[in-house]
Amino acid sequence: MSGEVQRVSATALGPWPGTDPAESLRIVRGELGDPHLPFLPELPDRGVGSDAVGRTASLLVDLAVDVQPHGWRLVDRPGKDAQRARSALATDINILADVAGTEEVSASGIKVQLMGPLSLAAGLYLHNGERALLDFGARRDIAESLAAGVAEHLQRISGAVPGAGVVVQLDEPDIAAVMGGTIPTASGYRTLRSIPGEEVAGAWRLVIEALRAAGAVEIVVAVPEIEAPIDRILDAGADGVAVPLKALTTRQWEHLAGAVEKGKRVWAGAMPTADADAMLPRTADIVESIWRPWSQLGLPASALPALRLTPATGLAHVKPSTAKEVLARLTQVADGLDQLSQG
Repeated sequence: MSGEVQRVSATALGPWPGTDPAESLRIVRGELGDPHLPFLPELPDRGVGSDAVGRTASLLVDLAVDVQPHGWRLVDRPGKDAQRARSALATDINILADVAGTEEVSASGIKVQLMGPLSLAAGLYLHNGERALLDFGARRDIAESLAAGVAEHLQRISGAVPGAGVVVQLDEPDIAAVMGGTIPTASGYRTLRSIPGEEVAGAWRLVIEALRAAGAVEIVVAVPEIEAPIDRILDAGADGVAVPLKALTTRQWEHLAGAVEKGKRVWAGAMPTADADAMLPRTADIVESIWRPWSQLGLPASALPALRLTPATGLAHVKPSTAKEVLARLTQVADGLDQLSQG
């Protein structure tokens, strides 16, 4: 997909308000027809098992999880919470097949979100109550287990929307803390040692290669803007990086420009969402917030189709009507940038 895209496109990061997968899928797929990218929504309001950690942990092979008082823990055998997570995901995929099956024209792509291996290790706990991130062997096992579990997952997604290219977004919300050594221990008196960049890139490479082998047509790693390790993401083999734009430094913009020049994708978190229920920014203002740094870096307008626009965050915290408006506004921004790209 990444080599064929000729237009600026829009998608969202995955989290969505409400508890009704059919309704959310109809909205997402209704707003994001080609050239935009519909996605399988995550509905954390449904509770345990529909959260990001539980959803991805349900795909792990030969590693069992269950919820304990402090969060998801690696256990000897799967518990009822892991079963809830698997059941919710299976339901969503079945409903995706039903909704897509009624469409006269289906989008040519579908995106799924997975927690990346480092943030997953930070969100899972060992038997002793410490985070799995503390233990090198546990970190390695989680990355290998996730890599082993993605093939069946992508196969099920492809079966639900035959012919659609599957795009995967690996979420690493905790990566700055993982690499900076600022995640607290269980006691709260110390912090976990920082994880070396080489190990981080190796874990990403392992999962990215497994996704590629499973047929993913595009793989991006989504990170917060703080200390976003853009070069490491691309060195690990990702097709691009997803990052909020608001607080990017000039140096980070230069890294993104370098990525575009190498043919990589930038998923630009261009739509602020903190006050979205009150008021969305104007289309022209968002276009300007992207075009100004883009042109200042010397990137040509013709390279704008390397962009995919997203909200700055997930949308689970906004009203359903606002979430729909955000998608509509992003497609308008994409149209505005398209006009610039075509001169």
